[in-house]
Amino acid sequence: MAHTEIWTTLKVLNWTRDYLTEKGVENARREAEWLLCAATGLDRVGLYLNFERPLNEAELASYRGMVARRSRREPLQHILGTQEFCGLEFEVCPDVLIPRHDTETLVTEALARAPGARSVLDIGTGSGCIAIALARQLSSAAITASDISGEALAVARRNAERNGATVEFVQGSLFEPLVGRRFDLIVSNPPYIPSADIAGLEPEVREWDPRGALDGGLDGLDLYRILIPAAVEHLNPSGWLLVELGAGQAPEVARIFRECGKYREPIIASDPASIERVVGAQSTAL
Repeated sequence: MAHTEIWTTLKVLNWTRDYLTEKGVENARREAEWLLCAATGLDRVGLYLNFERPLNEAELASYRGMVARRSRREPLQHILGTQEFCGLEFEVCPDVLIPRHDTETLVTEALARAPGARSVLDIGTGSGCIAIALARQLSSAAITASDISGEALAVARRNAERNGATVEFVQGSLFEPLVGRRFDLIVSNPPYIPSADIAGLEPEVREWDPRGALDGGLDGLDLYRILIPAAVEHLNPSGWLLVELGAGQAPEVARIFRECGKYREPIIASDPASIERVVGAQSTAL
């Protein structure tokens, strides 16, 4: 992208589309638009209304830097600094897993299965997106969120403030910081990618998402074998445990629930792509 040329909005978008496509970026044109919106302060409609407007030097300098980062496969969300989830905007950075729209299925199921929950726990909260989305919907519930990472919790606290949500954040592994406490609803999106599969992930995931938020052990289900039995001691009578999982893992996770012997028959819910994304069950305690 030479400095002496006149770079109009349309010329910049076309050049970036081709450049990012060569670098293996999918949806390169759309991503070029998002980056240019960030550099110019325009929205996408504004870009189309200003196709022939030359970019000024400050805009070009900002845009070049962002395109260079994206060409190295740094996630678009890290460059822009935010990601939308359940209609809310969340800060994201390498300290947290980028919220995926697949995970909105977990929020939807939680609201459907336990609409009257007064106490809710999110295990492994990361950016805080699940806990905060639930806090915004369950106004009378006390929401607690835990994570082993202090860096992730710092991001989650900022996101709660950003979205006007009241959430109690605690640090520790699984139920370690919650001894003696019980909840009407427990949700979790544990790491579920088999260790051997991580090397084959897209660079945006493999190199930028926290390894601890991805690696689920040999078959991806290490945390489920610990979490599901342990949650029994932290559920109120007839309380719900709902967990997110990867494609093809639902039958085995449902089996873990059944073999625990402390839950009713598990339910399985699919995401908008018809992938079985959530398994959950209600405690048998009355």
